[in-house]
Amino acid sequence: MNLLLDTHTVLWLAENSPKLSQRAKEEILSDGNQKFVSIASAWELAIKISCGKFRLVNGIEEFYKMIDSNEFLLLPINRNYVTQVESLPLHHRDPFDRLLVATALCENLTIVTADENIPMYGLPYVW
Repeated sequence: MNLLLDTHTVLWLAENSPKLSQRAKEEILSDGNQKFVSIASAWELAIKISCGKFRLVNGIEEFYKMIDSNEFLLLPINRNYVTQVESLPLHHRDPFDRLLVATALCENLTIVTADENIPMYGLPYVW
């Protein structure tokens, strides 16, 4: 399975948080699954760090280290994802989450998220 990890999923995995569901953790740790993180997640986190809403000891570089140390693949944002966002229903108003949904739809990825709004888009998800 090809997985797209939501921002909180990467963070919760890194800190071994009990907030991460057992199924999500198993799928992420499975050697049979390829794991992706969107650069949009890094962008979202960088904004939250700069506004003081979130803190990482080494800033966004720490997030990149989480991605690299887990051998997750970093996906860029491409025009197809942005075009897909335009046609999405407004189940979710967060622009970063909408971009993650569009990315998952365009790339046929299963999204790993605790966000209760994501399943309303009818795409495969794990939690």
